[in-house]
Amino acid sequence: MTIGSLKQAKEKKSRKNKQAVVDEQSPLLPTKHKEDAGFDEFDGASFSGAVFNLSTTIVGAGIMALPATMKSLGLIPGIAMIIFMAFLTEASIELLIRFSRTSKSASYGGLMGDAFGKYGKMLLQICILVNNIGVLVVYMIIIGDVLSGTNSSGVHHAGVLEGWFGTHWWNSRFFILLVTTLGIFAPLASLKRIDSLRFTSALSVALAVVFLVVTVGITIFKLMNGTILMPRLFPDVYDITSFLKLFTVVPVLVTAYICHYNVHSIENELEDSTQIRAVVKSSLALCSSVYVLTSLFGFLLFGDATLDDVLANFDTNLGIPLGSLLNDVVRVSYAAHLMLVFPIVFYPLRLNLDGLLFPSARPLTCDNLRFASISSGLIAIIFLGANFIPSIWDAFQFTGATAAVCIGFIFPASVTLRDRYGIATKKDKILCIFMIVIAVFSNVVAIYSDAYSLIKKNSSPSE
Repeated sequence: MTIGSLKQAKEKKSRKNKQAVVDEQSPLLPTKHKEDAGFDEFDGASFSGAVFNLSTTIVGAGIMALPATMKSLGLIPGIAMIIFMAFLTEASIELLIRFSRTSKSASYGGLMGDAFGKYGKMLLQICILVNNIGVLVVYMIIIGDVLSGTNSSGVHHAGVLEGWFGTHWWNSRFFILLVTTLGIFAPLASLKRIDSLRFTSALSVALAVVFLVVTVGITIFKLMNGTILMPRLFPDVYDITSFLKLFTVVPVLVTAYICHYNVHSIENELEDSTQIRAVVKSSLALCSSVYVLTSLFGFLLFGDATLDDVLANFDTNLGIPLGSLLNDVVRVSYAAHLMLVFPIVFYPLRLNLDGLLFPSARPLTCDNLRFASISSGLIAIIFLGANFIPSIWDAFQFTGATAAVCIGFIFPASVTLRDRYGIATKKDKILCIFMIVIAVFSNVVAIYSDAYSLIKKNSSPSE
């Protein structure tokens, strides 16, 4: 046996030993068992693959709502808030990583269980179920809207396929989502390692960049023609109600950066797990840059006509050459992006449901029947939700104000304040108190404002 082969064998043994000491009760990570021979050939995920997977977790449907945050906050505060949320997200993930290392927890669920017992772990699992099912239903609804069309306030917005071929049974919403589910979602969701999605994740990031490049190009063209007005730099605040309404953007910003439930899975598959902090920083830098540019140019392009879902603005006449073609490129590229994001968000959803239902069972990857049953059941629920819920943007905002804010900020801060191992600094505790206060206050105000607007909207016809 050569020295090189001895070194390789030692490295593989090191990876096995590393995974053998992790918390095997954790529902968020399938641990390596001897009978799981498929994992023996896996030498570890690369840095770039980890960055693509985490970036894909971050950039989802939330990006479509960010230009509308500019309409609410104004250009300068809006950009500042996007950057501020990126730094706050990095701080919360750093706390998760540090306390996980100290407690030897291999997952977010394991960390919550170590800090607060089985009920703490169960609470996290429930929050991830609520958040991820809501997110995936929204993805499916957007894909259906883009490809087969939708009706809003009595106005029909034609889908891309309807515009190309006319109205047929095969481009109806139900059939398009069925084909997408069976042909794309099901095969990708059947992969057992998150690193197996690194290539689709890279493609999904590229498609998000295509959306951004086309939007920037259209905006620059219209700026040169002088057909874009100067947008508002600051919000219009004229009473207490308008001031409180500013906080309705918080759930959108929180949801846009939620990726905490995949950090441990990505770290545990890294060839060098010490790279996870660099992976997080690189992913957040990439995603926040995409967010700032999308928000800036989306708001410049549509101004006060910017809709809650900016993708819906691209079914109108842009007033430029090849405007119809560019509309289709924007919508199709982002629909394809969401198709490829789906399995990344689905991965932790499946693991958490398994951990909630079968906390003492062997790892999910070792039980093909359980793996297939949970995967099929979840996909069926999401498919039915997307077909029978007409629009869940209001519910999605409520989800962001509850489950998402707990996953992203309240739970990491609570673990730090619990400080079982005495490693939290005074600065850490001040930061955590700040995160909890801001998260709770902002989201209570956001829920109140949304509920008030909904009640006022429903009561206005009778007045």
